[in-house]
Amino acid sequence: MTVQYSYYDDLIDLLPEIPPDSIVSRTYYEDDQLKAILFGFAPGQELSEHTAAKPAILHFLEGEARLTLGDDEKPAGPGTWVHMAPHLPHSIVAESRLVMLLILL
Repeated sequence: MTVQYSYYDDLIDLLPEIPPDSIVSRTYYEDDQLKAILFGFAPGQELSEHTAAKPAILHFLEGEARLTLGDDEKPAGPGTWVHMAPHLPHSIVAESRLVMLLILL
């Protein structure tokens, strides 16, 4: 029988240790429809403004961040969930150790 699902009981366990002054990432799932990447940010680290060619979902799992979406600045913390249209300029600044899930559709 072919397994028809992927199951992870704790995504945060998939991340390697986050060294000081670093951002780490791990792609843990990819198929023809989506790509799932787990990011870990050390406090103070930033993803500068950029865009994605595809729709994307950000789901914050741990820590606190400042999130810029177009012209809007928003706080992000555990449980924050964002859907972004393609080509939306966005950036992230980690205010503490931060773990975020990125899903590209």
